Amino acid sequence: MEKYAVIVAGGSGTRMGTDTPKQFLELCGRPILWYTLNTFLSAYEDMPVVLVAPKHHEETTRVLVATTAFPERIQVVTGGATRFESVRNGLAMAVGESVIFVHDGVRCLVSRELIHRCYAGALEHGSAIPVVDSKDSVRLITATGNEAIDRHRVKLVQTPQTFLSKLLVPAYQAAYRESFTDEASVVEAAGHPIHLVDGEIDNIKITVPSDLTIAERVLSF
Repeated sequence: MEKYAVIVAGGSGTRMGTDTPKQFLELCGRPILWYTLNTFLSAYEDMPVVLVAPKHHEETTRVLVATTAFPERIQVVTGGATRFESVRNGLAMAVGESVIFVHDGVRCLVSRELIHRCYAGALEHGSAIPVVDSKDSVRLITATGNEAIDRHRVKLVQTPQTFLSKLLVPAYQAAYRESFTDEASVVEAAGHPIHLVDGEIDNIKITVPSDLTIAERVLSF
């Protein structure tokens, strides 16, 4: 079956405290996004990559793409005002029946093994959402205060969130809702069950400066 990777890198990265979008910040001498793109390019030789990039950073994106292993397999589209819009822009480039990976551009430590696991899960179940266990205690805010939740019933969601195109693409024809925090929530709202697969502890999302330090240590091993 055909495969597409939609890499969402349209954010501004304000929580990093820099004017440069976080996906373009350097990590061990390369932009964060460079690692993400190359991992997906190497995961499957026949998989096109759709990069959803921020408006007004076209030249930076072009230069970065040119340094990847297979720039000819990357198609760049402009992101929208929300993640939902950005993903929908990327999905417009996926043609025909396929398996589609949607991945955060700043989850640069994703492994090929996880990508393959998500692909197998999506083929079998229609979707594959990587998750990891919560290591911390969890509390739920209620109308009267808060209450403890069994952390063994809580999963932390990662990407690549992976789906058969026949489920994902039609689901994104819906009107945007605030409850659409990721692709799984969009597909679930369309009436489809969500299948979970094992994620990876190292598959962190670079959000704040300390995440860069962690990623540097992981890459140095």
